[in-house]
Amino acid sequence: MDLTDLRKEIDEIDDELIPLLLKRMDVSKRVAQYKMQHGLEVLNAEREQQILDGVRKKCGSEGDAVATVFAATMDASRAIQHNIMQSGGSLRRLVSDSLSDKDALGEKTTVACAGVDGSYADETARTLFKNAQIKHYRIFEDVFEAVNKGEAPFGLVPVENSTAGSVHEVYDLIIKYRFYVAGSYSLEVNHCLCAKKGVDYADIDEVYSHPQALSQCSEFIKNFAFTGVNYTNTAAAAEFVAASPRSDIGVICSADAAKKYGLQILKAGIQNISNNRTRFIAISKKLVIGHNADKISLIFALPHTTGSLYRILGRFSASGLNLTKLESRPVGNGEFRYCFYVDLLGSIRDEKTLALMCALYEELPDFKFLGNYHEY
Repeated sequence: MDLTDLRKEIDEIDDELIPLLLKRMDVSKRVAQYKMQHGLEVLNAEREQQILDGVRKKCGSEGDAVATVFAATMDASRAIQHNIMQSGGSLRRLVSDSLSDKDALGEKTTVACAGVDGSYADETARTLFKNAQIKHYRIFEDVFEAVNKGEAPFGLVPVENSTAGSVHEVYDLIIKYRFYVAGSYSLEVNHCLCAKKGVDYADIDEVYSHPQALSQCSEFIKNFAFTGVNYTNTAAAAEFVAASPRSDIGVICSADAAKKYGLQILKAGIQNISNNRTRFIAISKKLVIGHNADKISLIFALPHTTGSLYRILGRFSASGLNLTKLESRPVGNGEFRYCFYVDLLGSIRDEKTLALMCALYEELPDFKFLGNYHEY
């Protein structure tokens, strides 16, 4: 028997399985009708676990592999039931009320940013929001608080960099405040080593900047044996260096910040990689889904069961959704529990995508739909 014969045998088995799977799905539809009539929830985690335990017991050494197939089948059955029962009614209403035929960021507004004039956040805010009035705050949490208190309808914060990775502090704040994401922008970041006029390389011992900027320029800092000093913001660091009486310090900031604070650029383009980009998100207490929305963000926790994350990721895949970000962060309650932050490509206007979001809303603990927005 060769490989062709073995594949033919597998095809014959698959042909036998398909009618049985379709029959199972048909029964799941009738189960959904029963649950609606009797006010029962779709997910019965205890029964599912009993089934999977039984499968493992019956299948011996192949138990785990077969249980994985059964788990995927049950996930698909639940998806059918959720759709029939129109699960997630409150989320459906929220989404329906938030749909707009306009760009969510199109109107003139006030935007809260961390730092001072000349920051990368300023540049991004002026690109995302036309004629934006920018209010500056000292740290990232101050930006969230400004939005929380109504001092600005929108806040702008960096979430990740192509060189240094995620800005964990911001992800922790996203999980804490649970604001909506109204838009996103990927900014090309070109860092410069700057100092007061008359200061040269040989004079500099310490270089001030935000920790992310220092990380993005780590090779340059190492080559010149500079000591990196953390500061709240690149532009704020430029302002500090410009006002300082010291002549042994420099700053890593943008060319715009250097110009604004009267600093000389000693070296431009000092980041580790040439295509250095930072992704910013616009946060808001109000959910608005613009006509051009093409990215979805979510937060959820998972039960401590074997394969729970694998099964959730499989449901995204089954719905044809491509994940672009998966970030886990501690809940912060003293226990070893984590929340997952997910970005994926898609539109909530697609009924299949909306159905999945509503199903997850019903099933997952601590689920939060953060928005459907356009990434520029």
